[in-house]
Amino acid sequence: MQTTPADSPQNSAYPFTPPCRAGQVKIQTTSKPVTPFGGVLPLLAWFGRIGLVARCRELMPFSYASPNAIPTEHTLLAFLLSVILGGSRFAHCDWLRFDQALHAIMGLARFPAKDAIRRFFHRFGPGEFQNFWRPLWAWLLTMWTPPPKGFTLDLDSTIFQRSGQQEGAAKGYNPKRPGRLSHHPLLAVLAEAPVVLHAWLRSGNTAASRGVSEFLKEALCLLPEGWRLRCVRADSGFFANALLSFLEERDLPYIVVAKMTAQVKSHARRHWQWIALDATYSVGEFRAKLYGWATARRFVIVRELACEKNDHKTKGRKLIDVPGYTYRVWVTNSQQPAETIWRDYNLRATMEQRIEELKNDLHADGYCTQEFYATEAAFLAVLFAFNLLSTFQGQVTSEQGYRQPATLRSAVFIGGAILGRSGQQSVLRISESWGGAQKHKPLIAKVLESKRAIAALLPYPNLTIHPLIRGDPWNQPLIEPGGCEI
Repeated sequence: MQTTPADSPQNSAYPFTPPCRAGQVKIQTTSKPVTPFGGVLPLLAWFGRIGLVARCRELMPFSYASPNAIPTEHTLLAFLLSVILGGSRFAHCDWLRFDQALHAIMGLARFPAKDAIRRFFHRFGPGEFQNFWRPLWAWLLTMWTPPPKGFTLDLDSTIFQRSGQQEGAAKGYNPKRPGRLSHHPLLAVLAEAPVVLHAWLRSGNTAASRGVSEFLKEALCLLPEGWRLRCVRADSGFFANALLSFLEERDLPYIVVAKMTAQVKSHARRHWQWIALDATYSVGEFRAKLYGWATARRFVIVRELACEKNDHKTKGRKLIDVPGYTYRVWVTNSQQPAETIWRDYNLRATMEQRIEELKNDLHADGYCTQEFYATEAAFLAVLFAFNLLSTFQGQVTSEQGYRQPATLRSAVFIGGAILGRSGQQSVLRISESWGGAQKHKPLIAKVLESKRAIAALLPYPNLTIHPLIRGDPWNQPLIEPGGCEI
């Protein structure tokens, strides 16, 4: 007698007709643990090499009393990996919850659900921020080596759109969605190394420069011993006497875009001594003491000749209703020539790139809860994930240059793999079509090397000084911050 085996998800086949060719493909279920993230192995090996989990356990300000609870450091690691691998909401953390192959290479017996991760962040408040996040960030910074003249610190704020009545969500400056509720985070980013030094999550109705002096005090305390800042750069939202005075008290060079107030325009209109750089650009400077200031400060002006072919690229504003020119004005305490100030500030464009990476690649604005401090804790965790990726690249893949989080994810971390066994040992078999083990062995070998200090991934470049059209004392060799002639 012949018996027909019972159908099961593993041996039942379902026909499927591909849309681009004749014939069918059978679909079956496999019981083998499969993961699309086999390429994350070098990153997890690097986490173990630097002692990330042990450091988190040491600094964690609370723990769970239940013997069945998942350790807090494991919950944080699960969230960080969810962010790195493409999640954009707390609900997306469940993508990895049933990935048994990934759990094995992470060393986790259980992966927390999205609600457990939310409850973890609800345990954070102002005290936990100071006792956990700040020391954790400072620990990661010690793996970097500062440039000879110090880092450049860029300040900026951004808008996190909110839908609902979350704590801190308020109507404020929101150019894309006017009138909608939002949060207004403040960030300080190192320019030469793609690392977020400090961050605050703030209410949506907070002005950009509000509390920035206290913010900078905390940021400066996070700098490792012996580090210093070459310059602080900020846009017109930070054009405030309180901030400028704070930087001058600490002898920190700064370049800040000046707001085109009536006083600034009045002083700029009276300036007629221009130094031509080429056929399009001219520079000048003046000193002015604005209302409420205790002393006069140096202003640098760049005048751009507008023409039809570059009219859409012109970024300045008009001082007077005279066609043909636009102007940009900065306030600074640096003694560098005006053109050098202008070109130095133009390098601040990397700050906008960091914000776009945080929002588009790591979805820093997507992890929101009803409680403000829980939302800020998740926000800081996303920023810490960004810093981890930057430091990982500095120690393991520095020869390939800096790559954005989404690029690193697709180029390294994505890779089909099957978890199996060889005797008593677990084996992760990475698909050859994704590069196989040979793609990741060199990375793991670098991870296992002795710990190396990381040089800046984005070194401060030479600021080229173009020959001036007419003779001027500025047309002399200058010394660039790295010690080279410009």
